[in-house]
Amino acid sequence: METVRQFFNHGGLVMWPLLGLSLFSLAMTLERLIFWLRTTRRQEQVLENIIDIYKENPKSVHKILMRNRHLSVARIFIVPLSLKRSTPEKFRLALETAAQAEMPLLKRFNNAFDVIISTSPLLGLLGTVLGLITSLSSLRIGDLGSSQATGVTGGIGVALTSTATGLLIAIITLFFASMFRGLYLRQISLTQEFGGQLELLHLEQYEEQGEISHAIKQ
Repeated sequence: METVRQFFNHGGLVMWPLLGLSLFSLAMTLERLIFWLRTTRRQEQVLENIIDIYKENPKSVHKILMRNRHLSVARIFIVPLSLKRSTPEKFRLALETAAQAEMPLLKRFNNAFDVIISTSPLLGLLGTVLGLITSLSSLRIGDLGSSQATGVTGGIGVALTSTATGLLIAIITLFFASMFRGLYLRQISLTQEFGGQLELLHLEQYEEQGEISHAIKQ
């Protein structure tokens, strides 16, 4: 406990904002880890089953999607598949609209991560500058080479604590933020891939129904 207190005393006042940023970053990282773990665990298997089942029985797909509403792609595909007598154009528009509605959830905290990544090193640098000002202000020219100058040198080393802390927070946050962006881009690619397959299957069924209706009329 005393070591932690000394560490914060060495870093100066900016250590408290840095502590807040680190806790904020930790909370957001845990939330995103849980979200992406739940999202990526079963969705590819569910989507592949949906494509196979849709070819044989399109109506049963809606029930499967409803059972997997915790998945982002399931919520996206529910919207166009819920349409009655939809044309290919309506199906596509509904799919795109549902995908756009899910984007804020998939990109959640991206801006906050960017703020922490850019702010933490600056706060650390500010703490170091304030520490240097305090250390050098007590040094006189006549004290150069004396034991007092040695103390000032040690004070400069202590002042660098805040910079090191700010950089550490930024580096760790950058690592996880980059990982979450990669998962987001993969999710977009996956949605487009299976969404395109559903559009093609819907178009084929729409054309078949049109041919059947045309044959009946004749």
